[in-house]
Amino acid sequence: MRIAVLALQGAFVEHEQMFHRLGVETMEIRQLRDFLQPFDGLVLPGGESTVMMRLLNDLLLLEPLRRRIEGGMPVFGTCAGLILLDSAHLGTMDIRAHRNAYGRQLGSFRGQGKVLHVGDDVPMTFIRAPYIEDAGAGVEILAEYGGHKVAARQLNQMVTAFHPELDGDTRIHELFLNHCQAGIME
Repeated sequence: MRIAVLALQGAFVEHEQMFHRLGVETMEIRQLRDFLQPFDGLVLPGGESTVMMRLLNDLLLLEPLRRRIEGGMPVFGTCAGLILLDSAHLGTMDIRAHRNAYGRQLGSFRGQGKVLHVGDDVPMTFIRAPYIEDAGAGVEILAEYGGHKVAARQLNQMVTAFHPELDGDTRIHELFLNHCQAGIME
C-alpha cells in the first residue's frame, strides 16, 4: 500500500508520519509528474485552502486531481482538505463547508467525540477549522461536535474538519486505509 500526500503547503509531514507509524509507504504530490507514480489513496492535508487552490491552479494540478477523485481514487481531506473537496472548490463531494467556523488561530481547541466506524473518545484538534454546513443525501455524516458536522464520507471521499494527524490516535487513518484496501469507501 502506498499513500500520496499533497505536499504543497500545510500539515502534510504529520500525515506522512502517521502512515509511517502504521507501516504504510507514502509519497508526496508536488508537481504534475508525481501523478504518474502509482498510489492507492490520496490525502489533502490541513493548511490554507486559498493558497492550496492557487498552487493547484498554478502547477496545473487542479484538473488531474479532480479527474483522479472522480475516477474513484480514495481521498481523505482534513480541515483545508475538506474545504478543497466541497461544492465551491473541487466540487467532488456534495458538501458545503463553513470556513474558519470556530474563529481565528486563537479559537483553536481540542476535544473528543464519537466517530462512526471508528469508536468513542476520538481526539479532535480544531485549528481555524471549518465544519460542514450542508451535506447532500449521499453523504454519510461520521461525526458531530458542538452540534456541527465535522466528519463525513461519500463514496471514495472522506473528510474531517479536525486534524487527526496531530494526535497519537491512529484510528481515523486506519479507517482511511481500510477504504483504500477495499478500493472504494463502502
